[in-house]
Amino acid sequence: MIVMSLYRNTVWFLKGLREYTKGGYESAAKYFVTEDLQVDVTGKSYMITGANSGIGKAAALAIAKRGGTVHLVCRNKDRAEEAKKEIITNSGNESVLVHLLDMSNPKEIWEFADKFKTENRLHVLINNAGCMVNKRELTEDGIEKNFATNVLGTYILTRALLPVLENEEGARVVTVSSGGMLVQKLDVSDLQLEKGTFDGTMAYAHNKRQQVILTEQWAKAYPKIHFSVMHPGWADTPAVRLSMPDFYEKMKNRLRTEEQGADTVVWLAISAAAIKHPSGLFFQDRKPVSSHLPLASTHSSTDDEQKFLQILQDMALKFAPSSKL
Repeated sequence: MIVMSLYRNTVWFLKGLREYTKGGYESAAKYFVTEDLQVDVTGKSYMITGANSGIGKAAALAIAKRGGTVHLVCRNKDRAEEAKKEIITNSGNESVLVHLLDMSNPKEIWEFADKFKTENRLHVLINNAGCMVNKRELTEDGIEKNFATNVLGTYILTRALLPVLENEEGARVVTVSSGGMLVQKLDVSDLQLEKGTFDGTMAYAHNKRQQVILTEQWAKAYPKIHFSVMHPGWADTPAVRLSMPDFYEKMKNRLRTEEQGADTVVWLAISAAAIKHPSGLFFQDRKPVSSHLPLASTHSSTDDEQKFLQILQDMALKFAPSSKL
């Protein structure tokens, strides 16, 4: 296991230096089709979680510039209002709305989604909010914080909004994952990492693998909606500076800008080209890529994936106002 972990981490880091940096983006961008993002999305509604900074805010601005109604789902009111003001100023689009929500609070997510559905249309959900807590901490509900935000919160919000998404032609769900998931395999026996020494970076990578599996399963279950999951590359965001200070110091001159990190998010959310690809794929720099490293033994069994979904469903139901699933 130690040998396999070393192999995975080494191969992944070398891959990252080649593909995930600013240089990797610039190389990939030579093959981008400019017209893909020359789209007017006036009249369409987009929800972006974690939209007050970083990749989420960059994606929100790009969509607002193209006329979309943008729902910013954020935890901090002051930062959210500041982001809203900045996006309106820089886009000239007044259709930017703020919703306050803690993505680690399952009950609050259910309540928010139920209210949102009665008042709004939704064409695209962008699951961008995430966290990397480097010490094992529990929420008030007794859930490990990284798992609560990155996995359970994403699961509940998406499942709760499926009915309103299915009402719209060409609806999409885009989930911002991470290439870090390539070094982790689904472990249904320890989803909240209660065993062994806790490592926040590995917890995050586990969560991101789980998001990829969720996307694949949703794509099978809900054919009316186009699901995708993506890796933004290594970008210079407030989250990276805060959660990975050592990595940031070593790599800061090679990191992508927030806009470069958000490019594929926006492409998946608005371009006609994106939905020509099958639903459920993992993307990097506007193209589908493998969700596993060669010989890395990170594939999971169908049984484990079904157990994972059942665990999430059971957890979600504990917090639902009534049976929603």
